[in-house]
Amino acid sequence: MMIARWSIEAKFGHKPEVVAEMQRWLREIGSQVGWTPERVRLLNGSIGAKESTIQSEIEIADLAELEAAWRTLATLEAHAAWSRALEPHVVSGTQRWDIFRVIG
Repeated sequence: MMIARWSIEAKFGHKPEVVAEMQRWLREIGSQVGWTPERVRLLNGSIGAKESTIQSEIEIADLAELEAAWRTLATLEAHAAWSRALEPHVVSGTQRWDIFRVIG
């Protein structure tokens, strides 16, 4: 099992909009690739992390599952539209994926 973590930085004063868009994405788009509430959680920086950081952690079986999800997402117009809706609220260039292996 692995954890795929997607991080983004909200612009100052835009954190509520980013969180709302992330929640909407999980309901409307992530569910289309099997990323259900049981497998995903949203995180926000608190102590020792930037409060502007919003992260989505997704439990995946392996990298093949992640690649398949990415291929499907690339074909969904709803995902592209969501990205355009999110863009005004985030700091450009801050999005990143980190992949972790679960060892215990």
